[in-house]
Amino acid sequence: MKKVFYIGVVGLALFEILNVYFIMPMPGSQRMNSLDLAYFLNMYRWYFRIFFGLLIAIGATNTFQTSKYKWIPFVTLLFPIAAIYVFNFEMSADAMFKQPEYLILKPKTGNLMQDSTMVVGVEYNGEVKAYPLRFIVYHHQVRDTVGGKPLMITYCSVCRTGRVFDPVVKGKTENFRLVGMDHFNAMFEDATTKSWWRQATGEAVTGPLKGEVLPEIESIQVRLDKLFELYPNASVMQLDEDIITNYDTLGKFERGKSKGKLTRTDSLSWKDKSWVIGIDLAGESKAYDWIQLKEQRVINDNLGGKPIVIAISKDDQSFTAFERASDSTKFSIRNDTIFADHKSFDFSGRDLTTPSAQLKRVKAYQEFWHSWQTFHPDTKRYE
Repeated sequence: MKKVFYIGVVGLALFEILNVYFIMPMPGSQRMNSLDLAYFLNMYRWYFRIFFGLLIAIGATNTFQTSKYKWIPFVTLLFPIAAIYVFNFEMSADAMFKQPEYLILKPKTGNLMQDSTMVVGVEYNGEVKAYPLRFIVYHHQVRDTVGGKPLMITYCSVCRTGRVFDPVVKGKTENFRLVGMDHFNAMFEDATTKSWWRQATGEAVTGPLKGEVLPEIESIQVRLDKLFELYPNASVMQLDEDIITNYDTLGKFERGKSKGKLTRTDSLSWKDKSWVIGIDLAGESKAYDWIQLKEQRVINDNLGGKPIVIAISKDDQSFTAFERASDSTKFSIRNDTIFADHKSFDFSGRDLTTPSAQLKRVKAYQEFWHSWQTFHPDTKRYE
């Protein structure tokens, strides 16, 4: 009976550790192809807990009665209890990174955020809202309604990339919770089917809905002063005083000054933590080195059989990408005005002489190089 007791104790403690190990950034865990195993452990967690708990219960009486030192089985039993508490209440993703209970958004006149704040901006049905990186890197997702449409604004700091999704699954607006990460990318679980969805692609990668993809909503990543320049009537998410200690209030991450092992920035090109602009167009993907883009200011290229242009602002942080009319149309930039074919455009793509005319925006993402090449294994590099 003692063996049964100790097998139950060790088994329960080990299970609680492994149940978190595979979906959190622990040594070696994120470089394994262990997603299906992590999902299996998570989905059947109560079966494992009941099984090992029964072993402990079956062997407990005999173990405590026959042990010479009664404190040994007692102390041993504390290990699985501690593991249950630590790994379920302290180290679970949705416990560490809580969702905001409410959002405070202010227009320019009431905004308290600095002009240099980097934001993810969304325009839908004529309404524009923006979400500071220093807030959403903590939350990983915030839910809001823009232009009457419910949206899911996401960001993964370990991949350094943001996406905005229409959280509709099988015709129903779905709720999601953060469950952890896989290959260093945030993973969300839907409330209905418990499928797991990858933040960088919006795809359900395991569970009943595997292969489904959330519709993505176009967004931009710019400095707040640039956003207000382009959209004077925009509103911006403000600081939540209740969770201020969890925020990167100094904006170190957005400026590439984070010292964390997972969120730092490499100073050279094409290293794991180097910044790139990633574009996936017409079945072809390509990465553009951030350092090179800052030097050139504008890159005219072809991707997926389409001429495109990528431009970076004089603030060295805001960027944008559009389709070009033809390969012969070459864009240039001066003082954040983009020129081509004797026409001029602002950073949103609006024709400055004919505001109703608009360049077609291309979805482009700032991302760590290790992340972009992981989820776009056939990507090319612009050099």
